[in-house]
Amino acid sequence: MDALSKYFRDTFAELRQVAWPTQAQAFKYTLLVIVISTFVALFVALFDYVFSLGINTLVSRL
Repeated sequence: MDALSKYFRDTFAELRQVAWPTQAQAFKYTLLVIVISTFVALFVALFDYVFSLGINTLVSRL
């Protein structure tokens, strides 16, 4: 049981040293993640569509 309490004490001590972002920074980072994720999803969807058309064209010619 002593090891568990030491773990929690050490954990809370480490959490006090964390440089937490401000609310404005957290908002900007969240917005950035959403924008980049949307861009990557659209990029992958475009390639999927193009490759699907290519495969369908290739298969229909056989």
